[in-house]
Amino acid sequence: MKFLKNIWSLSLLSLSVISFSQCSSTKKLQNSTPFEIGNAYYQNWFSGVKGGGSGTNLYIPIISNPNNIMLDSAYFRGNQVKLEFKNDTIFIGHLKKSTNKKPDIIMSSEPFAEYGNQVPELHKRIHFELKEGECVISYNFKNKTRYFKINKVIEKEPKHYR
Repeated sequence: MKFLKNIWSLSLLSLSVISFSQCSSTKKLQNSTPFEIGNAYYQNWFSGVKGGGSGTNLYIPIISNPNNIMLDSAYFRGNQVKLEFKNDTIFIGHLKKSTNKKPDIIMSSEPFAEYGNQVPELHKRIHFELKEGECVISYNFKNKTRYFKINKVIEKEPKHYR
């Protein structure tokens, strides 16, 4: 009987250790970064022509970056977007909406006629609980991917293109 009790205790302990080890695989947010970020903001944009599209641009200004770290992605409004480095002081992410965009799809009974169709975009699931106006930035530092949360992303006046 004592043998069964020991086996039961050992298996329960093993199960607990295994279940808690999964917690370490979640993404952890850093409290500080090796660079200084300015006031992040976003700006909606709309095309003035039918089928021209619309979207949101996310701007992350860099004040100081002594280690020349490149930001990789931003998690914002339920989306993950790649960040592009522009003019040595700002990273920009482009969130495009398909509401005003006319897809160019060829439908045919001939399989080769559909060759040029675009593959639909799959939205990546983000692993962060974000409130309105919050954003998480991913970057690589010392061969590790790190994450930093920006608590206040400001909305600027929308741009209307004609």
